[in-house]
Amino acid sequence: MKKIVEYLFELNHLKNIKHEGWRLAGVSNPDSVAEHCLGATQIAFILAKLENHPNPHFVATMCAFHDIAETRIGDVHKLGIKYISRDESAVTNDQLKPLNEIGSEIKVMWEEFESRKTPAAQIVKDADRLEQAVQARIYILQGHKEAQDWINNIRKSLLTKSGKKLLEVINKSDPYKWWKGKKLIGKDY
Repeated sequence: MKKIVEYLFELNHLKNIKHEGWRLAGVSNPDSVAEHCLGATQIAFILAKLENHPNPHFVATMCAFHDIAETRIGDVHKLGIKYISRDESAVTNDQLKPLNEIGSEIKVMWEEFESRKTPAAQIVKDADRLEQAVQARIYILQGHKEAQDWINNIRKSLLTKSGKKLLEVINKSDPYKWWKGKKLIGKDY
C-alpha cells in the first residue's frame, strides 16, 4: 500500500506542472497537466461513444494515464522537444514497476496509447488534442490570438471522424455561452 500511496502523491504532482506550450501564445498562467488530463479523459469517453468504440470506459481510463511521465520530466512544448531527448518509456517503467500488477496494467495501457495503432489509442490521442483545442478557443477569446495556431495544427492531425467534426464546432463556438439562459433568476435558493 505504501508504494501505491507514493504513486498517488506523484500523480497529484501533475497539478503543479503547467502546460508550457501555452506560454508561447502569451498565456502567463496556463492550465496544469492535471487539468488537461481531466478534460481529455472526459472528452475521450464522449469521443469513444461517438466513434462507437465497444469499451469507452477503457478508452477514458487509458486517457487518464496518458501524461503520467510528466510528473518526473515536466511538460515540454513542441518547440522545446525538438532539442531535448526524453525517454518517457524509461520514466513510466520506473514509476510503475513498484506497483506490480497494477503498474503492469497501467503500463500496457500507456504503451498502447503511445503506439497509436489501436482505435482506442487513436481516440485518446484525438481527445488529448481536442482538449487542447477547447483550451485554445478559451485562450483566443481571452485575447491570446496566437492560440489559433494550436487549432490549425490539431486540424491536420485528428484521426477520427467525430473528432474532426467536434473540432470544427469548437473553432466556431463561444466557450462562455453554455451557461446563458440556464441561470435561475428571481427565485430563492
